[in-house]
This record gives sequence, C-alpha cells and structure tokens, in this order.
Amino acid sequence: MSGDVPTVVPVAVPGGRDYTVVVEAGSIDRVGSHAREAAPDVRRWAIVGDDTVSGLYADRVRASFEAAGLPASVFAFPAGEANKNRAVWAELTDRLLADGLGRDGGVVGLGGGVSGDLAGFVAATYMRGVPVLQVPTSVVAMVDSAVGGKTGVDAPAGKNLVGAFHPPVRVVVDPTTIATLPVAERIQGLAEAVKHGAIVDAEYARAIERDAEKLRVGALEPTTRMVVRSIQVKAEVVSADERETGLRETLNFGHTIGHALEAASGFAVPHGSAVALGMVLESRLGEVLGWTTEGTARELAGILERVGLPVAPAHPPDVERILEFVRADKKVRGGRPRIVFLRTLGRVDSHDGGWARAVEEEALRALLIAA
Repeated sequence: MSGDVPTVVPVAVPGGRDYTVVVEAGSIDRVGSHAREAAPDVRRWAIVGDDTVSGLYADRVRASFEAAGLPASVFAFPAGEANKNRAVWAELTDRLLADGLGRDGGVVGLGGGVSGDLAGFVAATYMRGVPVLQVPTSVVAMVDSAVGGKTGVDAPAGKNLVGAFHPPVRVVVDPTTIATLPVAERIQGLAEAVKHGAIVDAEYARAIERDAEKLRVGALEPTTRMVVRSIQVKAEVVSADERETGLRETLNFGHTIGHALEAASGFAVPHGSAVALGMVLESRLGEVLGWTTEGTARELAGILERVGLPVAPAHPPDVERILEFVRADKKVRGGRPRIVFLRTLGRVDSHDGGWARAVEEEALRALLIAA
C-alpha cells in the first residue's frame, strides 16, 4: 500500500449520520475542502487543538479553509491529559461564544486523542450540538479515538466519565504527520493497534510485531497500512454497535485495568503503556479463570515487548488505589467490575449475550498483588 493513495473507509451510523474516514498523505493541507464537502451548511469553523499540535499544523489547516473560501479561527489549549477536563471544556466553550460562533458553525478536532475527545465534546454540547470534523495527528488518534464518535472529558473519579456520542462528519487522516511525533509517542499509539489485532485479527497483531522497527520510526508505507487496517476494524465494530451496547464492548479489552492504572498514577503512566499493561494483566486473569487459552498472555506480551511497550509495571502497583478507579469504570454493573477477555489471540467470545464478563474484586486484587 502506497502512502500517497487515498483510502476511504465508510462508517455507518444510525439516523443517516454515516461518515467516511479518508486516509491520504498530504491531506492536512486539504482539510478545508473536506469540510466544505462533508458539511456544506457550515459557514465558519473553529479549529481546536492543544498548543503543541497547533504550533505545528494549525496555520496549515487554517490556510486550507481560506483556500476553500471558509473562515476559520484557532483555539489552542495546554497540551496533556490533565487538561482534558470540564474546566478546559468550559473555557473553550466560552471562547467560542465570545468569538461569535453560531449554530451554523463547526469544530475541527486537530491533534491527538486528548484534542479529539475534548473538541468533540465541545462540539457535542455547543448550542446543543454542531458538526465536528476530526483531524488526528497521533497514532492513537488515527487508529482509535478519532473514529467512532465517542467524545468526553475526565473527572477526578476516572477517565472519560463525562461525555457524549457525537459522530464526526468526516475524519481526515494524514499519515505523514506521524513523522513529527517523538518515537515514544508513536510507540504509545501502537498499543491500540495491537488491541485491534488481539480482539479480531491475530495475523494483523503479528504483522505489527514483524513491522515493529519500521513502525517505531514512522516509515510511511507500513504506518499507513497499519492505520488503514485499524480504522477498518474500528469502523466495522462501531458500525455494528454505535452506543456500546453490544459488540463495541470488545474495544474495551485492556482498558478496565489500563484506565485504572493510568488514572491511579495521576497520568504519569501514558495511555498506551497503561493499555498494554491492562491487556497483559487481563489476559493473565482470563487464563487463571479458565476463560482465556493458556499461553495467550505470553504471546501478546511478546508482541507488545517487540514494539517497545511495557508488559509489567515498573513499580509495585498501589492496589487499593487502582481498585478505586476500577469501581468507577463505566462497565461496572451491580457493583461488579466487568472485563473483556480474549478466548485466544484474535478472538473474543460472547458471554450471556454480552462481551464483557463480571469478575470478583478479590480476583482482581490477587492479580494486582502478584503483578
């Protein structure tokens, strides 16, 4: 697959809100024309991104709107997961109101997962909802968070606990932007790609392992190939289940423990590392409980290690603190944590009509103590 050949992946959404994900090298300079085509009724756009990404790309994106005959303004906020909160959401909303953005306006989410989630939530709630166009520039945003319509912010009790489903009018992915990421950031994004392989496509997970060195340095062809395959997986799942009432639960593999590890560390553990640890720990727990084929956790850990992600905590975990965040997880039902378990690499089995299984807190505690 060549990085300069556009790939279009459709995403089905109930109520006639279908959209496409366009993967094309150089598309960062054509965002304005994509916006005009995808949302012809929008007369003015607000480009929302963190100050790091805005410094790299906001002027180019704004110039693309000018070329398309559309006014656009840039609204930057401080970078970092710690700023994906209600205070920054309120501040951005107030800035858009002060700037006079009306009901005929739209929002561009420019940047990584934090920017996309935050910009999407601003759009979902601004004047009861305006269009959002997502322009992911990080690996994690391209392969995962920009697709699917989940928006939101974090709360002291945990990640993404305040938010809304608000599908974009289009997602514009330019894989060349990955070249500006530090190596560590690229590696973080690979966790979500490995997750996609782990839940539905074992050969894809193993291909990531084979291409690990090239993916770490951001080589365009394997990176584009990976991005497209992950988008296809995500699109298939969310098209079947937009609101996470069924199949979409499988995308939470690694995230029950992963989100808790991330939040308990005060976000000192990056998202990708937390998800990698979560996938390995949840697979080990699945093996102990007899729901995951023996050896699955070891194979998964080998793939994650190859791409440069951790498979064991660097320090003894604060077990009780982590369990506090597990209790606040969105998937808890009847006070019991629920976890998505692999049957084997590339396969998740349904259980009692769902995809996550309830587990006893004591089983989780024992797992974390042994980690």
